[in-house]
Amino acid sequence: MFKKLPKADIGVAGYLLAAIVMMIVPIPSWLLDILLAINISVAFTVLFACLFAKEVLDMANFPTILLFATIFRIALNISSTRLILTTGDPGNVVTTFGQFVGGGDLVMGVIVFVILLIIQFMVINKGSERVAEVTARFTLDAMPGKQMAIDADLNTGAITDKEAKEQRDKIQAESAFFGSMDGAVKYVKGDATAGLIITAVNMIGGIIMGMVRRGLTFQDALQNFTILTIGDGLVSQIPSLMISLATGILVTKGSKNADFSGILVRQLFGVPKNLFFVGAIIIGLGLVTPLNDILFIIVGGTFIIAGRSMSKVLKEAKVETAAQEVEEEAEEIRKPENVTSLLSVDPIELEFGYGIIPLADVSQGGDLLDRVVMIRRQIALELGTVVPIIRLRDNIQLNPNQYIIKIKGIQVSEGEILFDHYMAMNPGYVEEEITGIPTIEPSFHLPAIWITEGQRERAESLGYTVVDPPSIIATHLTEIIRRHIAELLTRQDVQNLVNNLNESNPSIVEELIPKLLGLGDIQKVLQNLLREEISIRDLLTIFECLGDHATATRDTDLLTEYVRQALKRAISSKYFSGVGTVSVVTLDPKMEQEIMNSVKQSEQGAYLTLPQERTKALMDSVKIETEKLENAGKPSIVLTSPIVRMYFKRLTEDYYPDLTVVSYNEVEPDVELQSVGMITA
Repeated sequence: MFKKLPKADIGVAGYLLAAIVMMIVPIPSWLLDILLAINISVAFTVLFACLFAKEVLDMANFPTILLFATIFRIALNISSTRLILTTGDPGNVVTTFGQFVGGGDLVMGVIVFVILLIIQFMVINKGSERVAEVTARFTLDAMPGKQMAIDADLNTGAITDKEAKEQRDKIQAESAFFGSMDGAVKYVKGDATAGLIITAVNMIGGIIMGMVRRGLTFQDALQNFTILTIGDGLVSQIPSLMISLATGILVTKGSKNADFSGILVRQLFGVPKNLFFVGAIIIGLGLVTPLNDILFIIVGGTFIIAGRSMSKVLKEAKVETAAQEVEEEAEEIRKPENVTSLLSVDPIELEFGYGIIPLADVSQGGDLLDRVVMIRRQIALELGTVVPIIRLRDNIQLNPNQYIIKIKGIQVSEGEILFDHYMAMNPGYVEEEITGIPTIEPSFHLPAIWITEGQRERAESLGYTVVDPPSIIATHLTEIIRRHIAELLTRQDVQNLVNNLNESNPSIVEELIPKLLGLGDIQKVLQNLLREEISIRDLLTIFECLGDHATATRDTDLLTEYVRQALKRAISSKYFSGVGTVSVVTLDPKMEQEIMNSVKQSEQGAYLTLPQERTKALMDSVKIETEKLENAGKPSIVLTSPIVRMYFKRLTEDYYPDLTVVSYNEVEPDVELQSVGMITA
């Protein structure tokens, strides 16, 4: 079993197990020497790993490392304490630290130990704790701004979806890291406090044990056990000091992806002028004051020589950089064009003239990027599908105030705005006209006028609907996306939706795909729904309905009708909610029968063979009857039987694309309908 475990897992488990065992089982002094040496080595490893880490996330697990190292060091303290009090022989390492580092002198050892504690506890730990706390707070506060910046870069095409995901993950990781570090530095602070207490306990306990158990005098017990205790304190506090230093380095490093040591050297010694000043001052101090003139002249001269050397290096680097830039430009010119990059087509593009650039420039107060993000969120909530990335580009070939909207690289709509004007539209009941520049609203092709800032307040008081330029573009873009959202839904988008549903309802996904329907069939059903602006957000209901009927038919048009009936609550809410009695137009049953008789089946699906003259007569009747609703200010809704709904919609969509066609089975029982006309031919 253990052979299958990774060696790293075994090593970490052994490290922790050794700490637990040391707390319970007495260990011999020779084994304690080995473990103390390992502890010092680990401390150096952690210190240099933090020093040379290019960014903080290279040490993302540092809080856990800190906890492990602290537990191991405390276990060593317990084992060494046990040996000091029981045998008086804690091993070579502790004895050497007490005699050599402390100079074999009781007072000197205590002073060195206290100085180490003060440095660690009052300077490094306290500073690291404060930096970690402030960094964690500012990192959390900056998260929303960073997320918005990523969304803006994503919408402008500066980064890809994959890069955006990586940047978001990095922000989350940084937030979690600094949040953990805010608590992890408490380990270091507590470790220093525990070291001080353990040393005091060892010193008092050693004196008592020496006098009571070994019959030593107070002076001898104080001399022997205090030196050993100081040695034990030093051998644990020096690695602890290195870990504390590593913590301070990591929390003050920031999140910049660069060589930390190289940055330090460049920032300190990268300006020759600074080195010249320092060298001159040091030499002056040596000559003017009673300080050792030879020493200070040598040190000052070293700084001046280093400054001259650095100046030479910078000049050479500047020349090399210039030559390299020229070579790269020449190489770029000689390099064959990368044709592959030209083959990709953006799903949605918004191109605009230079006069509209301020609306998209955040530095100039433009909020068009934020509006694009909101458009994607709004459509995701309304229709239940993810809108592809919307690329924003300036195009000098366009008129200054012109913009165009492209779907899959092909222009589908355009508009023109006046940057410093507002668009005013008469909702139909405003009698007093206002002067302005006549125009056409680009989204719904309604008559409008351009007015100035000074006319805005008066226009609003008269009842005009007044819209600013960014809102005009955003509304136009939203309507175009709604109109083409069905063709923008790719198989990969469907797969992502299926994956999301599979996390919460795996049984329905396993039953439906690929046993009953393929991914392409699911895509066609969802596209049919989106084509008539029916939300696919309730994907569970859609899949359960498909699972119920896919055993009988794989006709995606017919399956779409079944799904629409399953979604009748949503459809009724969309078209009939909160309006009391709903006025509709119905389809003559004889006409319905004629349409069904003209339906022919083929391998590619069903199609209509209704004669052209009958189709024209039917469309004329549709126009006459729906105008009754439009004149009354009501939406154009045609009610048909379920079996003919999809064929009638297909017949009318080329003539009246905005016509709503609903079947009787898609209306909730509590909805009151009133027919104001009947379509016939």
